[in-house]
Amino acid sequence: MITVICLALGTALGLWMLLTWAVPTQPSLRQRLSTAGSEPAASVGNVMDASWAVAMTRPLLPVLQALGMPGKKLERDLRVLERGADAHLAVKAVLGCVGLVAPLLLQGLLALAELPVDAEVPLVTALLLAAAGFVAPDIEVRAKAARARADFRGALSAFLDLVWITLAGGAGIEAALLAAAAVGRGLAFAQLRRALDAAQLTRTTPWSTLRRLGDELDIAELAELAASISLAGTEGAKVRTSLAAKAKALRTHLVADAEADAQAATERMALPVTLLFLGFLGFIAYPAVTQVLNGL
Repeated sequence: MITVICLALGTALGLWMLLTWAVPTQPSLRQRLSTAGSEPAASVGNVMDASWAVAMTRPLLPVLQALGMPGKKLERDLRVLERGADAHLAVKAVLGCVGLVAPLLLQGLLALAELPVDAEVPLVTALLLAAAGFVAPDIEVRAKAARARADFRGALSAFLDLVWITLAGGAGIEAALLAAAAVGRGLAFAQLRRALDAAQLTRTTPWSTLRRLGDELDIAELAELAASISLAGTEGAKVRTSLAAKAKALRTHLVADAEADAQAATERMALPVTLLFLGFLGFIAYPAVTQVLNGL
C-alpha cells in the first residue's frame, strides 16, 4: 500500500510539473501593479537563467522563496557565477523531485518483474536522494563561487596594474578605468566592463558602480579599490602609487593562497600513500606469514 501511494504521488507530481510547464500561470493585474513600484535596483552583473527548470517548477518557487531561500550569502555566490536565483531554486526542486521519485519508480519496475523488494528500503533511499539532490546545488555553487572569487582577485590585480600604467601615461581616472577594462578578457573583466558601462549610461561615478559590484559579489578588494579611486575623482588625490601597492598586495595574497592550497593537497595525499605502503607491506609479508601458520 505504501509503495502504491508513493508511486501515485510521484506520478501526480510529474503530471503537475508537465502541466505547469505547458500552461504557465499569468499574474493578476494587482500583482503586476504591486511589483511595478517596488522593483529593486538593477544588478550590475549579468544573470543567466535556466528557463526550462524555471518553467517546470514555477509554482514551487514562491514557496521556496517564502522559506528564505536562497539566502543573501548564496545570492552573492550566484551573482559571482552569473546565475539567477530562480534558476538555482528550480534546479534544486527538480533534483529533489528526481531523487524522490527515482527509487520508487525503480521499485515499481522491480515489482512488475516479480522481484521482491522491501518497501522500507526504497522509501528511505528516496528521502536520502531527495535531500542530497536538494542540497547538492548549494554545495556546487559555494565551491565554484570560491574559485571564481579567487580568479576575480587575480584579474583585479592585473586590472590595477593596467590602470596605474595608464595613469602614468597621463590619462584621467575614468579613461584609465575604461581602457584597462577594455584590454582584459574573461568573466572578471566582463563584469568590470559592464559596471563601467552602467556608470556611463546612468551618468554616475565609476567608483560608485565598482563599489556596488564589490558588494554584490562579496569581494572586499573591489570595494577598497572603489574607495581609493573615489579619492582621486573627488579630491584630486594621486592614487597611482596606492593602486600599484594594492596590486602587489593582491598578488602576494594570491601566491600565499596558492601555497596554502598546495600544502593542503600534499597533506591530503599522505593518507592514500600511507594506505598504499601498508598494503604493499601486507603483500610482502603474506607468504612468510602463511608459511609460519602452516608450519604450526
